Amino acid sequence: MALPAASGQAEPFPSSERLPVSNPLTAVTAIGESLIDVIVGSAEAPSTEHPGGSPMNIALGLARLNRPVALVTHIGNDARGASIAEHLRDAGVTLAFGSIRNEPSSTATAYLGADGSAQYVFDLRWSLPCGLSVEDPILAGSDIVHVGSIGAFLEPGGSAVVSLLRQLVDSERPPLICFDPNMRPSIVTDHGAALARFERIAALAAVVKLSDEDAEWLYPELGLEAAIEHILRFGVGLVTVTLGSAGALLATRSLRMTVPGVAVEVADTIGAGDSFMSALIDFIAELRDEGVSAEALRNGHAFDAALLTDIGKYAVRCAAITVSRPGANPPTRREIGYPHRGSHVSQ
Repeated sequence: MALPAASGQAEPFPSSERLPVSNPLTAVTAIGESLIDVIVGSAEAPSTEHPGGSPMNIALGLARLNRPVALVTHIGNDARGASIAEHLRDAGVTLAFGSIRNEPSSTATAYLGADGSAQYVFDLRWSLPCGLSVEDPILAGSDIVHVGSIGAFLEPGGSAVVSLLRQLVDSERPPLICFDPNMRPSIVTDHGAALARFERIAALAAVVKLSDEDAEWLYPELGLEAAIEHILRFGVGLVTVTLGSAGALLATRSLRMTVPGVAVEVADTIGAGDSFMSALIDFIAELRDEGVSAEALRNGHAFDAALLTDIGKYAVRCAAITVSRPGANPPTRREIGYPHRGSHVSQ
């Protein structure tokens, strides 16, 4: 089944469902895998399929928050790829030219436990579109670039992502780099190589988000606080660590703030971390909308204790809505509202 050509910036929601926004808004480009999540539950429940992949979920989450967003990805020219492309278009995500390939779409089969947690088995293909460069209009028009998950580690695309990020950081108008490793030990099995890749990208990033499980896998010899301190030494402005139902920890070189979780009835945990990351990026983008300098965000000087708390609460609420319903189904702007901030921000 051939995929239709990617359209331009689509309407994120029908006009009756959209909240008014001011323009221009800070644009985001996400780079990484898109795939089909095959969900396997109990013996009584049939398997279901949904578009997924961490960077795709993050792009979708940003679009549902009315944030201009594009996705550089790798999907097949097949029925599953068509489903992914339609899912993105319906949300308002711009699909980068060259993201559709003449090969099967990747899949992640998720086996759900009784508590809603998921264990994954992957069938993957990943590379960047041929000829993608920092001069590409999608990249040149974005003030924030997000990378992470399988797309940052799986070859041949992973090395190309690092090279592209280095070129972006060295460009005349460097974007803020956001990074979520979203480690998959079943795929990324060489710990030494994965750690080196993680640290190489972290050194280029302004914002790094990881889970407590990611931190433990990357730095098994360090406690969580020591791991955060180590990551901050690479020059990262803001490190956030999700703590499951316990909430999140946000850290700069001078501050640590913990935000509690939000109690909800969990349908499953698919997409929880991605929804958190979408909200985190959206909040950073809103700060840029309001004139906070990229440098103040990059070096962490923009963040005080109140702002870190506001960011954490917003991201935790987005993740809580996502886990309260099946699949990677992040909230819309109408559901979550706008980020609340009661603090003064250094620009």
